[in-house]
Formats: sequence, structure tokens, C-alpha cells
Amino acid sequence: MNHHTRTPNGGSFVYLPLSALALMLSLSACQLSKPVPAPAQIESMSMRAAQQGDVVAESRLRDWAQRQAPVAQRELGLLYLTRPAQRAEAQRLFMQAARAGDTEAAFQLAELLRHGAPGIAAAPDQAIPWYRQAAQQKHARAALVLGMQFNNGEGVSPDHAQGARWLAVSSDLGNAHAMFLLSNAYREGRGVERDEAHARQLLEEAAEHEYPPAIQELAMAVQTGDALSGKDELRAVHLLKEATEHRHNNWNRF
Repeated sequence: MNHHTRTPNGGSFVYLPLSALALMLSLSACQLSKPVPAPAQIESMSMRAAQQGDVVAESRLRDWAQRQAPVAQRELGLLYLTRPAQRAEAQRLFMQAARAGDTEAAFQLAELLRHGAPGIAAAPDQAIPWYRQAAQQKHARAALVLGMQFNNGEGVSPDHAQGARWLAVSSDLGNAHAMFLLSNAYREGRGVERDEAHARQLLEEAAEHEYPPAIQELAMAVQTGDALSGKDELRAVHLLKEATEHRHNNWNRF
């Protein structure tokens, strides 16, 4: 039977039987002892929290993040990134996860540092190590941005050789934007030895990946013909049409 006691303001506390209290403590301990789920399950829970506003899902993410699960820290960081008041916490979570080796967290941290956000000053120089970490772990987009930063001298001294190096990493991972930029580098001999044949090969590959600027540039090349290919006006027409059709897509995703 429960026992009650009055508080000064007229309310009351409910005292549970010792057996019930023991059961609650046991259940709590059981929950804490459960292993953190696999990354796919954490990411699924994150989708529920983000798309459905599921507060229970968000609570579970917080629990897993507090238990030092890098994927949960990253996913909770992505959720907080959409809330201006919690962006500093998002940065902290990305940092924790990145230091634990999470590739996407390193990339997200680098993006936040490079571009900044309300309350977070842009610091492109501080983004470089995190882009590098993600790129070394085969994150194509990170390698692309790192290559562009070296080429443009953004947060680092201009270094076209390093720029070409990281663009090559991204290109090898299938990033069409990197293929296109690396094609230009080989055509102009910027950071690499000039090689027009290789430049054309990269341009063709970028076009095959449906990257509109590459398709358009390739169309112009075959429309007039050059040392690498004969004049082909019909192909040029098809390529220009294809470039126009793809421009409505967000091709920066490459």
C-alpha cells in the first residue's frame, strides 16, 4: 500500500513500495546496459527524429550520444544544425564524433567551420584538417572541397599541386565536379604536367556522370573539332540538349 505525506503547500509526495522502487531501478539499469544499436538503426532513429519530430527518437539519440557512440553524436549534431540555438552544440558533437574517427562528422565539422553560421565565425583555415581527415577516409566531397581550397588559397596558401592531388582523390572516388576541375588542370598544366589527352579523358568521364558544365564544354570541343577528335556537329547538338536537361538538377551534389 502507498504512503502519503503532506508538503507545506498542501500537496503530497507518493512513496512507492520498496518492491516497486526496486523494479523501476532495475528497469533503468537494464536500459542503460543495453548495447548501443548498429549505425543503420541509429540513422533510422535520426530520420524519425528529423522528419517526424519524434521526441522519443531524439531522446534515444541523446542517450546514445552521451554513451559516446560517434554515429549518434553525428546524427544528433545534424539534427541540432537545423536549429539556430543549438548550432554550437552541433559543432561540439561533430568534434567529438570526428575525433572518434567518424568520416561524415569530420566533413560536417569542416563545412561548419568553413562557412560559419549565426554565432559561429567562419574559419576556413580550421576546416582544412577536418576536410583532410574525411578525404583520407575516402569522402569524395571532402577531397573535392580540399582541392578547391588549395587551388583558391582559401584558408591556406595557394598550392596547385596539392589542389590537383586532392581533386585526383575525389575524381577517383567518382566525383564528377572533381573530374571536371582536374580536366582543366591537365589542360592548362596547373599543378600537374600538361596532358591534353588525359584532360579530354577526364572531361568525357565527367560528362558521362551527367555533369552539365562538362557536357557543355565537351559539346563545344566536338562542335568545332580539335587535335583530339574530329568535328561532330550531330554529337554536339545531342550533348548541348543533354546539358540543358540536366541543368535543372542540383549538380553541385557531385
